[in-house]
Amino acid sequence: MKINDFNFAGHKAIVRVDFNVPLDENGHVTDETRIKGALPTLKKILNDGGSVIMMSHMGKPKGKVNAKLSLSQIVPNVSRNLGVEVKFAPDCANADKEAAALKPGEALLLENLRFYPEEEGKPVGIDKDDPKYGEAKEEMKKRQVEFAKKLASYADVYVMDAFGTAHRKHASTAVIDQFFDKDHRMLGLLMEKEVKAVDNVLNNIKRPFTAIMGGSKVSTKIGIIENLLTKVDNLILCGGMTYTFAKAKGGKIGKSICENDKLDIALDVIKKAKENNVNLVLGTDSVIADDFSNDANTKVAPSNDIPDGWEGMDAGPATRKLFADAIKGSKTILWNGPAGVFEFDNFTGGSRAIAEAIAEATKEGAFSLIGGGDSVACINKFGLADQVSYISTGGGALLEAIEGKTLPGVAAIEA
Repeated sequence: MKINDFNFAGHKAIVRVDFNVPLDENGHVTDETRIKGALPTLKKILNDGGSVIMMSHMGKPKGKVNAKLSLSQIVPNVSRNLGVEVKFAPDCANADKEAAALKPGEALLLENLRFYPEEEGKPVGIDKDDPKYGEAKEEMKKRQVEFAKKLASYADVYVMDAFGTAHRKHASTAVIDQFFDKDHRMLGLLMEKEVKAVDNVLNNIKRPFTAIMGGSKVSTKIGIIENLLTKVDNLILCGGMTYTFAKAKGGKIGKSICENDKLDIALDVIKKAKENNVNLVLGTDSVIADDFSNDANTKVAPSNDIPDGWEGMDAGPATRKLFADAIKGSKTILWNGPAGVFEFDNFTGGSRAIAEAIAEATKEGAFSLIGGGDSVACINKFGLADQVSYISTGGGALLEAIEGKTLPGVAAIEA
């Protein structure tokens, strides 16, 4: 069932949204991107004359109630964006009364799903190498199904619209669907857009195809890097990964971040890029600092010759030009991960150069997909969000989809 083909009049829909938004120390939302992303689906349901029950996680409370991760803090933001006064259920597993009282056009937000360990379905209080772990895992699986059944009992339609958690087999993403028939379970509008955007990048490639992978660790990106090496024309590797590659090639990197146990993997990536005729772009110079802070002393140095006591914090001027030149003329662009410590204003230059080059290429007709929390924060910080083709709300889910893995949250609806 497609959401646009369904009339929600007289129906109660339980929608898995991704409201895992950043909060400041006072519990105020600092970025509403994910709330805004859910609005088309939520408004479609309400405008049809249905009522909506929103469920989401926030942070990693690990199955315990944590006031700092309560979704009650975001009710004002959701209400303002949705244009209706959102009601709140303080216990997601005991919200029968609140759900039953909902009238057409009304909205209810459930408390953080992850306050219950059943949401993630992982046994608590037992180690993986404990002989009884297998037994505990099976017991938790049963409890997860019961938890999902309880959530399902609040509504007669299920909508999966949380791309950011689609790669997790959680109660609310890939177990709950079994309690709805195929005409009453569907992907939301955001999910449809996300799936289409990934399809554009993977199966509708217009060349040249340039992928930019940033971030601090090679280990978290190696699967997607290896997959991309069979698909892209240009692969830019930046951020903290720069220094693992520099050291692997015999360079001096001072106290820069480095995965010493991944040096052989870095060399293997370089080898595979050559074998696949991929233009692998690595930084040649870096903005380095004598301390990990915005106010540190800085200078520019070769990325493979950083003095002791100094660390790479951002791409240098020559590297920024290299990146921009590789992006120029591209027809398909994927960006995940910043080129430096962009949280510090003095180290945003590399990420800004990438963002501006992507915006320029998009203006020339490229399809550009930005994904992952840090990349999205970059593009928003530089005010270029409206100058790229698509901004994904999912980090891990996007990477796994591009890696070619099946997303449980999508597979469950399509089953």
